[in-house]
Amino acid sequence: MDKKTLLENGLLEQYLLGELNAKECEQIEQFLASDTELKTYFDQLEQDFETLGLENAITPPSAIKSQLLDTITSSSGTSKVVELKPNTNSKWYLGIAASVAALLLVGSFWLYNQLNEVKQQLKTVENEKTELNDKLNELNQQIEDETALFATLVHPDTEQYILKGNTLIPNGKVVSYVNHETKSVVINTERLPELDAEHDYQMWADVEGEMINMGVISKDSNLMAMNYIDHAESLNITIEPAGGNDHPTVEKLVTNIYLN
Repeated sequence: MDKKTLLENGLLEQYLLGELNAKECEQIEQFLASDTELKTYFDQLEQDFETLGLENAITPPSAIKSQLLDTITSSSGTSKVVELKPNTNSKWYLGIAASVAALLLVGSFWLYNQLNEVKQQLKTVENEKTELNDKLNELNQQIEDETALFATLVHPDTEQYILKGNTLIPNGKVVSYVNHETKSVVINTERLPELDAEHDYQMWADVEGEMINMGVISKDSNLMAMNYIDHAESLNITIEPAGGNDHPTVEKLVTNIYLN
């Protein structure tokens, strides 16, 4: 465990809520004893927890106190005790003590419920934070992918090839961008006819008579990167079973073009 892990994983919050084991608690206490900045952060966190609990406090209904007092008074009147000396105040003192104990019990139960509610709120916040981080990472990855595609399109060494459809897709067309310097291939499939759910388009590179898989063409994106294959002599697209095939179905070849 290090300081970064402790802060990023909410271990201080779990320590405050008593959710860590003895070893983890000991490690955190050592950190707090040796790190002034961390101790200051922890003290503020502890204060925030207390403030949160007070701000969300709910006053127990006044009727509870009356009901408890009535129950205690009636039960104390029927209790059988061995009296050493007659004492007219004994029932009064017993009632007060029992009432205080009952109120403490109610208060403890109420505080316990409040603590559980605060724990649930913290858990919800932590889950929302995790979801936000996941979405942020996904967005960053999407930006990186789109930046890479754009870099290939505008690169001065990128060559453009237009694959026109044959009789199987007479109106089909795929624009391919190939860069041998950066070893990248990007295709635009906007003019590629849609297939049913049981079939996919798949791209192949012909290297000395052998068809090598360049990847399955996505149905969800019109612009995508494909696998670059060294020494490719031509680009070929076939219709294959959904998910792609290990080898091309020659009779389902819909378009191809020879590279310069």
